[in-house]
Amino acid sequence: MKPDLDVAILGAGFSGIGLGISLLQSGRSNFAIFEQETEIGGTWRDNSYPGAGCDTESHLYCFSFGLNPTVSRVYARQPEILAYIHRLVAENALRPHIRLGKKVSKLSWDDTNRFWHIVLSDGQTLTARNFAAAWGQLNRPLVPVIPGQASFAGHAFHSARWRHDVDLTCKRVGSIGNAASAVQYIPEIAPTVGHLTVFQRSPNWIVPRLDRAYTQSELQDYQTIPDHFADHRRALFAWRESTFLRMKAGSEDALEVEQIALAHLAEQVPDQDLRVNLTPDYPLGCKRILRSDDYYPAISRANVCLETSPIERIVPEGVVTSDGTLHKLDVLIYGTGFETRSFQGPVDVHGRSGRDLRSLWRGGAHAYLGIFVAGFPNLYLLYGPNTNLGHNSILMMLEAQFGAILQALALQDEVGGAALDVREEVMADHDAVVQNQMDKSAWAGNCNSWYKDANGRVINNWSGTVKEYQDLTKVLNRSLFELLD
Repeated sequence: MKPDLDVAILGAGFSGIGLGISLLQSGRSNFAIFEQETEIGGTWRDNSYPGAGCDTESHLYCFSFGLNPTVSRVYARQPEILAYIHRLVAENALRPHIRLGKKVSKLSWDDTNRFWHIVLSDGQTLTARNFAAAWGQLNRPLVPVIPGQASFAGHAFHSARWRHDVDLTCKRVGSIGNAASAVQYIPEIAPTVGHLTVFQRSPNWIVPRLDRAYTQSELQDYQTIPDHFADHRRALFAWRESTFLRMKAGSEDALEVEQIALAHLAEQVPDQDLRVNLTPDYPLGCKRILRSDDYYPAISRANVCLETSPIERIVPEGVVTSDGTLHKLDVLIYGTGFETRSFQGPVDVHGRSGRDLRSLWRGGAHAYLGIFVAGFPNLYLLYGPNTNLGHNSILMMLEAQFGAILQALALQDEVGGAALDVREEVMADHDAVVQNQMDKSAWAGNCNSWYKDANGRVINNWSGTVKEYQDLTKVLNRSLFELLD
């Protein structure tokens, strides 16, 4: 029995779009990208809040097969990044392969026919020889359960579901959360609102962003001088790779960045009491290091209040903190991040002999190179366990993963179409090495972060440099896999 597709891809964000283009460039066209929403873009479609942007330099935040020399800023904003994704699709004639409004609800391996059965939420079923899960990590909003929150009489929404129809002008606004998204939208809305209360659970390490628009002269040079953009990109990459040492707990590089962050805080926040409340009490890097030039000035405004007392409950009029204070609010914004620990979202995945992926990962998500999972043949994860970064561009990690998947597909062809299942011991040995290296990292420090699972195991971040990951994924040996005829 022949499957409907050679490759099925879940998700039309950067990962799915990039893999689709890579397949086309390798001469493969029998594939489809299934996207549950009615438009492409992934996290850059969803996160349209004021000030949304990337904290990786724009010249690094693009694919090598789709360089972006026209980008207008050092750090691109959401509209420009989303436009870049749309341009990639158009320039590579990828749209015919994208199926919008198609949500994958179940995925199961057929031991007899050696392919995947895919069930969509509308009841449609199809089959694919290979399945690539590009479901991402930052697309499932996490809203904490707080007593009484359903009773709130005003508007309430998550930052990734921003209500652009809600006018914040002169309103009393509360932001639950002060991390990566909040440090971007708070400076944007603070001058507009009547009063803003920022409910902080813990402060962040924040370093200068040094963002600016490129001059017209710079833009012209990047677009017209041969190799100028590529040379700048290579230099940025080398510098970013060198900063990986900052992720080593207690290193001189980490201490240097800590001093930069503290100097940034002291320079921008003259009020001593406010400075104390904004000073982290955990090692640098244990949580995501944030970049901002305007968060501290925003939090220092007369119409902004930093509230450090824990939230006790929500009432129709606003938020009540543990000290008994009622903070009256018209609008409540949840800047509370995303559900990042399952790595598979709501999709049920069953591999060989009905093995359940969710059960396998109950003790912590793991995969060989973050891509291959033993017992799940011809399944490939993009942006999977232990592939996130704290120092460089995730798009370069994705490109390495595209290359590994293309190698796996070529190996299948080479061995006559047999399915590939990474060996259990290969996956286990790789995971042991990663976790051993992780023990020396800042991410393993004594704090609660989205990098860790409930057991304190670091499951999100890669333990080395991008170059080290590229080297590991460059050549896939057949001996890594069990071949299923």
